[in-house]
Amino acid sequence: MTVLIGYVPNPVGEAALEAGLAEAAVHGDDVVILNSPRRGSTVDADLVDQDTDAALVARAAAAGVTARVDHAEHGSDVVATFESVVAATGARLIVIGLRRRSPVGKLVLGSDAQRILLEASVPVLAVKPTA
Repeated sequence: MTVLIGYVPNPVGEAALEAGLAEAAVHGDDVVILNSPRRGSTVDADLVDQDTDAALVARAAAAGVTARVDHAEHGSDVVATFESVVAATGARLIVIGLRRRSPVGKLVLGSDAQRILLEASVPVLAVKPTA
């Protein structure tokens, strides 16, 4: 089986990575780390380079997990991107990180994470970074 981890290089992404690797290690699953650029974006602070890809795979190996990094492009529908990776890999679980936001921010802005939680076809584990 496979665990799909949504990763961005910040504390939220790190929380998702740690939780996803721990979950995969317990169940003997492989991991796909999804670091997804927006379609047409050539410069994006959330994208990781090849050296970071290698470091993420090495961290997974140190945890006893086989991993690869996927850079599937997405447009405005990040849920569709996650769903296509779930379908391609047979992932049994999605792990995402959540930002801390005020109640008003949650109401006004919505969130990709919220959409993933509500619309994903497989269970979703949502984690927050430590304070």
